[in-house]
Amino acid sequence: MTLAATAPADIDRHERLAQWVDRHSGRIMVLPAVLILLAFAIFPLIVSAYLSLSRFALAGGSFKLTFIGFYNYSRLLVGAQQYHLLGTFKEMGAAGWTLLAVVGLAMAAWLARYVGTGFTIAGFAGRLVTSALILALAVVMAGTVLAGGFQGTLSNTLLYVVLGVAVQFALGLGLALLCAQPIRARSLFRVLFFVPLMVTPVGVAYMFRMLADMQKGPFAPISHLLGFGPWSWATDAWSARLMVLVGDTWQWTPFMFIVLLAAIENQPRDQLEAAHLDGASRLQILRDITWPAIAPVAATVVLIRLIEAFKLIDMPNVLTAGGPGLATESLTLHAFIAWRTQDLGGSAAVGYILLFVSTITCVSFFNFVVRPARRYQ
Repeated sequence: MTLAATAPADIDRHERLAQWVDRHSGRIMVLPAVLILLAFAIFPLIVSAYLSLSRFALAGGSFKLTFIGFYNYSRLLVGAQQYHLLGTFKEMGAAGWTLLAVVGLAMAAWLARYVGTGFTIAGFAGRLVTSALILALAVVMAGTVLAGGFQGTLSNTLLYVVLGVAVQFALGLGLALLCAQPIRARSLFRVLFFVPLMVTPVGVAYMFRMLADMQKGPFAPISHLLGFGPWSWATDAWSARLMVLVGDTWQWTPFMFIVLLAAIENQPRDQLEAAHLDGASRLQILRDITWPAIAPVAATVVLIRLIEAFKLIDMPNVLTAGGPGLATESLTLHAFIAWRTQDLGGSAAVGYILLFVSTITCVSFFNFVVRPARRYQ
């Protein structure tokens, strides 16, 4: 009687266990990846968040963490380190006020247009956060760069991100359109244009450091011939920033080029042939056929580059070590230097400010540029 009563119960238990496993098989399969993500991504974020609110000090062969609240952030934004992060503000001139007026009116018009079309609280809140960030960054640029003040690491990073990515996209698109044409040796051009992407960022930085050496580099004789004498680009803030931009552009333009070229070559051929038969010009074909076909890919590749550009560190670190002064120092290099001097709290605070700015920028770009571009598909 006991065996007869137990056997069906065991069978039911096994069936229930099998059914439970079947129902939760998706979560069980994902669980190892989630645990790894928590261990290697989420946990360091939590630790660094606590570090950004603490003071780290070595003591007696060990270390001591003291919770100090938002002191590291206030020191960077309105305190002793403000000049390092935001720069030195000066009284704004006509150019600064014009920039603020243009940005403010553009943001107001953008919000008003959204309210008049398809208003939702979440959508309006997202646009409000984006507008506030853009306006704040415009204030920093107008009060430091345009006003003739000292430029901090935030402005340097924005310069690398906005100007650098824009130039890389324009060059990559131009080269892709050129290599998509039926020209001779275009396969050779594709290989040549792709070479910089195969070199490590540190290697590219050292190569440009050698090329830009106006005393012993390969262009030194030309510099002497033109009468520049002992001039050095590394001693001037804007020429040093330009050199960092040139090196970063040389390295990352091939990435734009190869992705955009694949998108151009995959566009529908029948539309192109019909346009040629109708006598459409190259500009009309680019505007009405090619660009709508590659817009989703173009928006996505720009988003990827924006994320990478915020992390720029190799080029300014090797080329100029962030100098002259702090002229070429990016936010990532700022955090690295603070960490190297054992200011772990300050380094974590800089890292979280960078995370805040880059997250809002990239999420806004995805919502307002990448997602609308996908409607062309």
